[in-house]
Amino acid sequence: MPARKRSSTASAIALTTAVTAGAALLLTGCGTTGTAKAQGAPSGTATASGPAQPGSGATAQPTAQPTAQPTSRPTPAPKPSASSSSSSGSSGSSGSTAPVLGSPVSVRNGTGGSGLTISDGTDYVVMNGTRVDFGTVVRDLSWNPAGTRAAFIDGSGDLVVAGPDGSGQVVVARNPGNQVWSHPVWALAPTDYTDATTHVATSLYFAATVDGVSRLEAVAAGAVHGTPAVVSIQSQFGNVPKVPSTGNAWPSVGGAQAPDIAYANSGDGEVYIRDTFLRQQSSPAVLGSEPALSPNEDDLVFVRSVDGHDHLFEQVQQAVKDLTPDATTDYTEPAWSPDGRTIAARTPDGIVTLAADGVGAPVLVSGYSGLPAYRG
Repeated sequence: MPARKRSSTASAIALTTAVTAGAALLLTGCGTTGTAKAQGAPSGTATASGPAQPGSGATAQPTAQPTAQPTSRPTPAPKPSASSSSSSGSSGSSGSTAPVLGSPVSVRNGTGGSGLTISDGTDYVVMNGTRVDFGTVVRDLSWNPAGTRAAFIDGSGDLVVAGPDGSGQVVVARNPGNQVWSHPVWALAPTDYTDATTHVATSLYFAATVDGVSRLEAVAAGAVHGTPAVVSIQSQFGNVPKVPSTGNAWPSVGGAQAPDIAYANSGDGEVYIRDTFLRQQSSPAVLGSEPALSPNEDDLVFVRSVDGHDHLFEQVQQAVKDLTPDATTDYTEPAWSPDGRTIAARTPDGIVTLAADGVGAPVLVSGYSGLPAYRG
Protein backbone atom coordinates (compact mmCIF):
# COMPACT_ATOMS: atom_id res chain seq x y z
CA MET A 1 0.00 0.00 0.00
CA PRO A 2 1.52 3.40 -0.95
CA ALA A 3 2.78 5.52 1.90
CA ARG A 4 0.30 8.26 1.00
CA LYS A 5 -2.60 6.01 2.04
CA ARG A 6 -1.18 5.47 5.53
CA SER A 7 -0.63 9.18 6.17
CA SER A 8 -3.12 11.27 8.13
CA THR A 9 -2.30 14.35 6.08
CA ALA A 10 -1.68 14.96 2.39
CA SER A 11 1.69 13.36 1.67
CA ALA A 12 4.28 14.69 -0.69
CA ILE A 13 4.65 13.03 -4.07
CA ALA A 14 8.11 11.48 -4.39
CA LEU A 15 10.07 11.10 -7.61
CA THR A 16 10.99 7.57 -8.69
CA THR A 17 14.23 7.88 -10.64
CA ALA A 18 13.84 6.55 -14.17
CA VAL A 19 16.69 4.92 -16.06
CA THR A 20 15.95 5.02 -19.77
CA ALA A 21 13.38 6.32 -22.24
CA GLY A 22 11.01 3.95 -24.04
CA ALA A 23 8.27 1.59 -22.92
CA ALA A 24 9.05 -1.98 -21.89
CA LEU A 25 5.84 -3.72 -22.90
CA LEU A 26 5.25 -4.97 -26.47
CA LEU A 27 1.83 -4.30 -27.86
CA THR A 28 1.64 -7.83 -29.23
CA GLY A 29 1.79 -9.15 -25.68
CA CYS A 30 -1.42 -7.38 -24.67
CA GLY A 31 -3.90 -9.68 -26.27
CA THR A 32 -5.02 -7.93 -29.47
CA THR A 33 -7.86 -9.97 -30.84
CA GLY A 34 -8.20 -8.46 -34.29
CA THR A 35 -6.05 -7.52 -37.24
CA ALA A 36 -5.05 -3.87 -37.47
CA LYS A 37 -5.88 -2.11 -40.71
CA ALA A 38 -3.07 0.11 -41.98
CA GLN A 39 -4.18 3.57 -43.01
CA GLY A 40 -2.67 6.62 -44.61
CA ALA A 41 -1.27 9.94 -43.51
CA PRO A 42 -2.04 11.81 -40.28
CA SER A 43 -5.58 13.12 -40.24
CA GLY A 44 -4.78 16.52 -38.81
CA THR A 45 -5.89 18.29 -35.66
CA ALA A 46 -7.12 16.15 -32.77
CA THR A 47 -10.04 16.87 -30.50
CA ALA A 48 -8.95 15.75 -27.06
CA SER A 49 -10.93 17.64 -24.45
CA GLY A 50 -9.43 20.07 -21.96
CA PRO A 51 -10.50 21.40 -18.56
CA ALA A 52 -13.98 22.86 -18.22
CA GLN A 53 -15.24 25.99 -16.49
CA PRO A 54 -15.94 26.09 -12.74
CA GLY A 55 -19.40 26.22 -11.20
CA SER A 56 -21.35 24.88 -8.24
CA GLY A 57 -23.65 22.03 -7.30
CA ALA A 58 -24.30 19.07 -5.01
CA THR A 59 -22.39 15.81 -5.09
CA ALA A 60 -23.04 12.17 -4.28
CA GLN A 61 -21.05 8.95 -3.97
CA PRO A 62 -20.75 6.90 -7.19
CA THR A 63 -23.06 3.89 -6.83
CA ALA A 64 -24.00 3.13 -10.42
CA GLN A 65 -24.61 -0.50 -11.33
CA PRO A 66 -25.39 -2.28 -14.58
CA THR A 67 -28.98 -1.75 -15.67
CA ALA A 68 -29.19 -4.43 -18.34
CA GLN A 69 -27.60 -7.64 -19.50
CA PRO A 70 -24.32 -6.99 -21.34
CA THR A 71 -24.79 -6.51 -25.05
CA SER A 72 -22.23 -5.54 -27.64
CA ARG A 73 -22.36 -3.34 -30.66
CA PRO A 74 -21.63 -5.20 -33.89
CA THR A 75 -18.00 -5.37 -34.87
CA PRO A 76 -17.41 -2.29 -37.08
CA ALA A 77 -17.17 -2.93 -40.79
CA PRO A 78 -13.68 -2.20 -42.10
CA LYS A 79 -13.11 0.97 -44.03
CA PRO A 80 -10.95 1.01 -47.16
CA SER A 81 -7.26 1.14 -46.38
CA ALA A 82 -5.15 3.91 -47.74
CA SER A 83 -2.85 3.05 -50.61
CA SER A 84 0.56 1.75 -49.68
CA SER A 85 2.01 4.25 -52.12
CA SER A 86 0.68 7.18 -50.06
CA SER A 87 2.98 10.17 -49.98
CA SER A 88 3.01 9.97 -46.19
CA GLY A 89 5.59 7.21 -46.33
CA SER A 90 5.71 3.84 -44.57
CA SER A 91 4.90 3.25 -40.93
CA GLY A 92 6.90 1.70 -38.11
CA SER A 93 9.61 4.27 -37.37
CA SER A 94 11.40 3.34 -34.16
CA GLY A 95 11.40 5.78 -31.27
CA SER A 96 15.07 5.02 -30.63
CA THR A 97 16.04 6.34 -34.06
CA ALA A 98 13.48 9.13 -34.46
CA PRO A 99 14.80 12.67 -34.88
CA VAL A 100 14.60 15.13 -32.04
CA LEU A 101 11.77 17.61 -32.05
CA GLY A 102 12.19 20.25 -34.72
CA SER A 103 14.07 18.03 -37.16
CA PRO A 104 13.03 18.50 -40.81
CA VAL A 105 12.72 14.71 -41.18
CA SER A 106 9.07 13.63 -41.14
CA VAL A 107 8.18 10.90 -38.66
CA ARG A 108 4.95 9.20 -39.67
CA ASN A 109 4.31 6.72 -36.88
CA GLY A 110 6.86 5.39 -34.41
CA THR A 111 4.45 3.61 -32.06
CA GLY A 112 5.46 0.10 -33.09
CA GLY A 113 6.22 -2.19 -30.14
CA SER A 114 5.99 0.53 -27.49
CA GLY A 115 2.39 0.20 -26.28
CA LEU A 116 1.85 3.86 -27.11
CA THR A 117 -1.54 4.71 -28.66
CA ILE A 118 -2.97 7.98 -30.02
CA SER A 119 -6.65 8.95 -30.31
CA ASP A 120 -7.46 12.01 -32.39
CA GLY A 121 -11.25 12.27 -32.58
CA THR A 122 -11.52 10.21 -35.78
CA ASP A 123 -12.54 6.56 -36.20
CA TYR A 124 -8.87 5.53 -36.14
CA VAL A 125 -6.57 4.85 -33.21
CA VAL A 126 -2.85 4.92 -33.85
CA MET A 127 -1.06 1.94 -32.33
CA ASN A 128 1.67 -0.58 -33.06
CA GLY A 129 2.92 1.30 -36.10
CA THR A 130 -0.45 1.48 -37.86
CA ARG A 131 -4.00 2.83 -37.48
CA VAL A 132 -6.87 0.68 -36.23
CA ASP A 133 -10.41 1.39 -37.43
CA PHE A 134 -12.85 1.41 -34.48
CA GLY A 135 -15.82 2.12 -36.77
CA THR A 136 -16.89 5.08 -34.64
CA VAL A 137 -15.44 8.35 -33.42
CA VAL A 138 -12.91 7.77 -30.63
CA ARG A 139 -12.12 10.62 -28.24
CA ASP A 140 -9.93 10.54 -25.15
CA LEU A 141 -9.12 6.84 -25.25
CA SER A 142 -7.61 5.12 -22.20
CA TRP A 143 -6.76 1.50 -21.36
CA ASN A 144 -7.57 -0.76 -18.45
CA PRO A 145 -4.52 -1.96 -16.48
CA ALA A 146 -4.38 -5.24 -18.40
CA GLY A 147 -4.52 -3.50 -21.77
CA THR A 148 -7.44 -5.68 -22.85
CA ARG A 149 -10.18 -3.03 -22.97
CA ALA A 150 -10.27 0.58 -24.10
CA ALA A 151 -12.63 3.27 -22.81
CA PHE A 152 -13.49 6.34 -24.88
CA ILE A 153 -16.15 8.89 -25.74
CA ASP A 154 -17.84 8.14 -29.06
CA GLY A 155 -19.42 10.44 -31.64
CA SER A 156 -22.71 10.52 -29.73
CA GLY A 157 -20.94 11.63 -26.57
CA ASP A 158 -21.52 8.24 -24.89
CA LEU A 159 -19.02 6.39 -22.72
CA VAL A 160 -18.01 3.21 -24.54
CA VAL A 161 -15.62 0.32 -23.92
CA ALA A 162 -14.22 -1.94 -26.64
CA GLY A 163 -11.52 -4.44 -27.42
CA PRO A 164 -8.11 -3.36 -28.74
CA ASP A 165 -9.29 -3.81 -32.34
CA GLY A 166 -12.52 -1.83 -31.80
CA SER A 167 -14.72 -4.93 -31.59
CA GLY A 168 -17.15 -5.84 -28.81
CA GLN A 169 -18.24 -2.27 -28.19
CA VAL A 170 -20.52 -1.74 -25.17
CA VAL A 171 -22.16 1.53 -24.16
CA VAL A 172 -21.32 1.75 -20.46
CA ALA A 173 -23.27 4.98 -20.03
CA ARG A 174 -25.42 6.87 -22.50
CA ASN A 175 -25.04 10.65 -22.50
CA PRO A 176 -28.44 12.13 -21.55
CA GLY A 177 -27.84 15.09 -23.85
CA ASN A 178 -26.72 18.68 -23.28
CA GLN A 179 -23.58 17.33 -21.60
CA VAL A 180 -19.95 17.02 -22.68
CA TRP A 181 -18.11 13.99 -21.33
CA SER A 182 -14.33 13.78 -21.50
CA HIS A 183 -11.18 11.96 -20.42
CA PRO A 184 -12.43 8.64 -18.98
CA VAL A 185 -9.90 6.68 -16.90
CA TRP A 186 -9.98 3.24 -15.30
CA ALA A 187 -9.78 2.81 -11.54
CA LEU A 188 -9.55 -0.30 -9.40
CA ALA A 189 -10.92 0.03 -5.89
CA PRO A 190 -11.68 -2.56 -3.18
CA THR A 191 -15.32 -3.12 -2.36
CA ASP A 192 -14.16 -4.20 1.11
CA TYR A 193 -12.04 -1.40 2.56
CA THR A 194 -10.71 -3.66 5.34
CA ASP A 195 -8.74 -5.57 2.72
CA ALA A 196 -7.23 -3.60 -0.17
CA THR A 197 -5.88 -6.68 -1.92
CA THR A 198 -9.14 -8.51 -2.61
CA HIS A 199 -12.69 -7.85 -3.77
CA VAL A 200 -11.51 -5.42 -6.40
CA ALA A 201 -14.13 -3.58 -8.46
CA THR A 202 -13.44 -1.53 -11.57
CA SER A 203 -14.89 1.93 -12.18
CA LEU A 204 -14.56 4.55 -14.88
CA TYR A 205 -14.03 8.15 -13.81
CA PHE A 206 -14.58 11.01 -16.25
CA ALA A 207 -15.45 14.71 -16.42
CA ALA A 208 -19.02 15.73 -17.19
CA THR A 209 -19.71 19.33 -18.19
CA VAL A 210 -23.25 20.69 -18.02
CA ASP A 211 -23.97 24.35 -18.88
CA GLY A 212 -20.26 25.09 -18.60
CA VAL A 213 -19.97 23.51 -15.13
CA SER A 214 -17.66 20.49 -14.87
CA ARG A 215 -17.75 17.75 -12.23
CA LEU A 216 -16.11 14.37 -11.85
CA GLU A 217 -18.45 11.42 -12.30
CA ALA A 218 -18.00 7.66 -12.01
CA VAL A 219 -19.76 4.53 -13.21
CA ALA A 220 -19.06 0.82 -12.97
CA ALA A 221 -16.92 -0.22 -15.93
CA GLY A 222 -19.07 -3.31 -16.41
CA ALA A 223 -22.31 -1.36 -16.60
CA VAL A 224 -24.52 -1.36 -19.68
CA HIS A 225 -26.39 1.93 -20.15
CA GLY A 226 -25.51 2.64 -16.51
CA THR A 227 -26.19 5.88 -14.69
CA PRO A 228 -23.03 7.73 -13.61
CA ALA A 229 -22.94 9.38 -10.19
CA VAL A 230 -21.20 12.59 -9.22
CA VAL A 231 -18.00 11.89 -7.28
CA SER A 232 -18.02 13.26 -3.75
CA ILE A 233 -15.29 15.87 -3.24
CA GLN A 234 -14.45 16.58 0.40
CA SER A 235 -11.70 18.52 2.12
CA GLN A 236 -9.18 16.52 4.07
CA PHE A 237 -10.03 16.59 7.79
CA GLY A 238 -12.40 19.51 7.26
CA ASN A 239 -9.69 21.89 6.11
CA VAL A 240 -10.72 25.43 5.25
CA PRO A 241 -11.11 26.66 2.60
CA LYS A 242 -13.07 23.74 1.25
CA VAL A 243 -11.80 22.05 -1.89
CA PRO A 244 -13.95 22.95 -4.91
CA SER A 245 -16.54 20.40 -6.00
CA THR A 246 -16.99 21.99 -9.44
CA GLY A 247 -14.59 23.01 -12.16
CA ASN A 248 -12.89 19.61 -11.79
CA ALA A 249 -11.68 17.76 -14.89
CA TRP A 250 -8.88 15.67 -16.39
CA PRO A 251 -8.85 12.79 -13.88
CA SER A 252 -5.78 10.57 -13.77
CA VAL A 253 -5.37 7.31 -11.86
CA GLY A 254 -2.19 5.78 -10.47
CA GLY A 255 -1.66 2.40 -8.84
CA ALA A 256 -3.07 -1.04 -9.44
CA GLN A 257 -5.37 -1.27 -6.41
CA ALA A 258 -7.23 1.32 -4.34
CA PRO A 259 -5.67 4.11 -6.44
CA ASP A 260 -5.37 7.80 -5.81
CA ILE A 261 -6.93 10.09 -8.39
CA ALA A 262 -5.32 13.32 -9.55
CA TYR A 263 -7.46 15.97 -11.23
CA ALA A 264 -7.24 19.62 -12.21
CA ASN A 265 -9.51 22.49 -11.18
CA SER A 266 -10.03 25.27 -13.67
CA GLY A 267 -11.18 27.75 -11.03
CA ASP A 268 -8.09 27.94 -8.82
CA GLY A 269 -5.56 26.36 -11.20
CA GLU A 270 -4.65 23.65 -8.68
CA VAL A 271 -4.01 19.97 -9.19
CA TYR A 272 -5.68 17.92 -6.46
CA ILE A 273 -5.10 14.39 -5.19
CA ARG A 274 -8.13 12.43 -4.01
CA ASP A 275 -7.59 9.52 -1.63
CA THR A 276 -9.98 6.79 -2.81
CA PHE A 277 -8.90 4.20 -0.24
CA LEU A 278 -9.76 5.33 3.28
CA ARG A 279 -11.07 8.88 3.55
CA GLN A 280 -12.42 9.75 0.09
CA GLN A 281 -10.88 13.18 0.60
CA SER A 282 -9.02 15.62 -1.65
CA SER A 283 -6.11 17.94 -1.00
CA PRO A 284 -4.24 20.40 -3.24
CA ALA A 285 -0.92 19.21 -4.60
CA VAL A 286 0.50 21.85 -6.95
CA LEU A 287 -0.45 24.59 -9.40
CA GLY A 288 -0.89 23.19 -12.88
CA SER A 289 -3.21 21.37 -15.27
CA GLU A 290 -3.59 18.04 -17.15
CA PRO A 291 -2.06 15.92 -14.36
CA ALA A 292 -0.80 12.37 -14.85
CA LEU A 293 -0.08 10.08 -11.89
CA SER A 294 2.69 7.53 -12.30
CA PRO A 295 1.91 3.81 -12.12
CA ASN A 296 3.26 3.65 -8.56
CA GLU A 297 1.21 6.73 -7.52
CA ASP A 298 4.31 8.48 -6.15
CA ASP A 299 5.18 10.74 -9.08
CA LEU A 300 3.05 13.48 -10.62
CA VAL A 301 3.61 15.08 -14.01
CA PHE A 302 1.58 18.10 -15.05
CA VAL A 303 1.46 21.07 -17.43
CA ARG A 304 2.34 24.67 -16.53
CA SER A 305 2.85 27.69 -18.78
CA VAL A 306 6.30 29.32 -18.81
CA ASP A 307 7.25 32.29 -21.01
CA GLY A 308 4.46 31.65 -23.50
CA HIS A 309 4.87 27.87 -23.81
CA ASP A 310 3.36 24.90 -21.99
CA HIS A 311 6.05 22.95 -20.15
CA LEU A 312 5.98 19.53 -18.50
CA PHE A 313 6.78 19.55 -14.79
CA GLU A 314 7.29 16.81 -12.25
CA GLN A 315 6.70 17.21 -8.54
CA VAL A 316 9.49 15.81 -6.39
CA GLN A 317 8.40 15.84 -2.76
CA GLN A 318 7.83 19.56 -2.12
CA ALA A 319 9.99 20.67 -5.06
CA VAL A 320 8.95 21.00 -8.70
CA LYS A 321 11.22 20.13 -11.62
CA ASP A 322 10.81 21.42 -15.19
CA LEU A 323 11.26 18.44 -17.53
CA THR A 324 11.27 20.68 -20.62
CA PRO A 325 13.23 23.80 -19.54
CA ASP A 326 14.31 24.65 -23.10
CA ALA A 327 10.85 24.33 -24.62
CA THR A 328 10.25 26.27 -27.83
CA THR A 329 6.87 24.59 -28.38
CA ASP A 330 3.94 23.42 -26.25
CA TYR A 331 4.06 20.09 -24.40
CA THR A 332 0.61 18.97 -23.24
CA GLU A 333 -1.49 15.93 -22.25
CA PRO A 334 1.27 13.82 -20.65
CA ALA A 335 0.93 10.04 -20.21
CA TRP A 336 3.12 7.55 -18.32
CA SER A 337 4.40 4.28 -19.74
CA PRO A 338 3.41 1.23 -17.66
CA ASP A 339 6.96 0.80 -16.33
CA GLY A 340 7.13 4.41 -15.14
CA ARG A 341 10.28 5.18 -17.13
CA THR A 342 8.85 7.18 -20.02
CA ILE A 343 6.45 10.05 -20.48
CA ALA A 344 4.66 10.71 -23.76
CA ALA A 345 3.22 14.12 -24.55
CA ARG A 346 1.45 15.94 -27.33
CA THR A 347 3.06 18.78 -29.31
CA PRO A 348 1.91 20.69 -32.41
CA ASP A 349 4.31 18.49 -34.45
CA GLY A 350 3.06 15.17 -33.06
CA ILE A 351 3.81 12.92 -30.10
CA VAL A 352 7.11 13.01 -28.25
CA THR A 353 8.55 10.82 -25.53
CA LEU A 354 11.08 11.73 -22.87
CA ALA A 355 12.73 10.05 -19.91
CA ALA A 356 10.76 10.46 -16.69
CA ASP A 357 13.87 11.75 -14.94
CA GLY A 358 14.20 14.55 -17.49
CA VAL A 359 17.55 13.31 -18.83
CA GLY A 360 17.93 13.95 -22.55
CA ALA A 361 15.81 15.89 -25.02
CA PRO A 362 12.26 14.94 -26.00
CA VAL A 363 12.14 12.71 -29.08
CA LEU A 364 9.47 12.98 -31.76
CA VAL A 365 8.11 9.45 -32.24
CA SER A 366 4.97 10.07 -34.30
CA GLY A 367 3.78 12.73 -36.71
CA TYR A 368 0.19 12.00 -35.67
CA SER A 369 -1.26 14.50 -33.21
CA GLY A 370 -3.78 13.49 -30.56
CA LEU A 371 -4.13 12.24 -27.02
CA PRO A 372 -1.34 9.80 -26.09
CA ALA A 373 -2.05 6.79 -23.87
CA TYR A 374 -0.15 3.63 -23.05
CA ARG A 375 -1.62 0.17 -23.28
CA GLY A 376 -0.49 -1.90 -20.29
